[in-house]
Amino acid sequence: MTDPTPHPAAPGGQPDPAPLEPAASEGAASRPAPGGPAAAGPEDAARHPGPSGHGPVAESEAEPGGRGPVAGSGAEPGEAVPAAGSGTDGLEGDPTAWPPDEAFDAPDLDDRGWTRRDLEAVLLVADEPVPATVLAEVVGSRLSEVEELLVDLAGEYARDGRGFVLRMIAGGWRLYTHPGTRTAVEAFLRAGQQSRLTRAALETLAVIAYRQPVTRFQVAAVRGVDVDGVFRTLASRGLIQEVGTDPGPGQATLYGTTPAFLEQLGLNDLDQLPPIKDYLPEGVDLVDLQEQP
Repeated sequence: MTDPTPHPAAPGGQPDPAPLEPAASEGAASRPAPGGPAAAGPEDAARHPGPSGHGPVAESEAEPGGRGPVAGSGAEPGEAVPAAGSGTDGLEGDPTAWPPDEAFDAPDLDDRGWTRRDLEAVLLVADEPVPATVLAEVVGSRLSEVEELLVDLAGEYARDGRGFVLRMIAGGWRLYTHPGTRTAVEAFLRAGQQSRLTRAALETLAVIAYRQPVTRFQVAAVRGVDVDGVFRTLASRGLIQEVGTDPGPGQATLYGTTPAFLEQLGLNDLDQLPPIKDYLPEGVDLVDLQEQP
């Protein structure tokens, strides 16, 4: 008996052949014919179109890349199959979890590797050149080994074209930005100048403005905290500058405000700064503050 239901046209505009007659039993329908694979029906052709769109292909031959499921993957048609070894195992879809904490404990370093890692960490936070003797004492290694590692690191950074370089300047070692990154670094610093100063930066700037010329140590003594990072920020904004050296022991650098500082406040000179006594906390004497080292 012929099925009166119309059948969709096969790819290429030709009508599908008449459907196969129903099998005698479900078991017979599920078994492949002897000597070859089971015949593919219209549904199989829809799930696994051939490369040209005219016929089915075996599931194991389906093209990867989202056009067909990979054998044994369990993916639905059209669903992307993650590539093996993609580096996302364990992330559970959270990109902020990379790298996982376990990755920091995974490397099996020898004594030289631990020393190398410690040296890089110290150099990263150093804000001035650090002598090799100090580095050797900090990381607990022989001076000769530390000097050899420093030379190796400097060469490695140069060969790999890193964004930073390791140089020996003024008797010490320090990390610097690569000369070729000047344009990008300047653009970043200029963009940062549009953001507001933090409270710590404003307080430090006020101390410099009212007590200039002043050293970092004197500002730190007034504020009670380390001010090295804040000084770098203020200098990069063009608000403070070096104005000389202290004649006392050590000849520390003296800092003062710049014309840009006056411009930002709309002042012609420092004499127009408001009296500081109007802004002192209750119980603080101006004379005592001025006599601080």
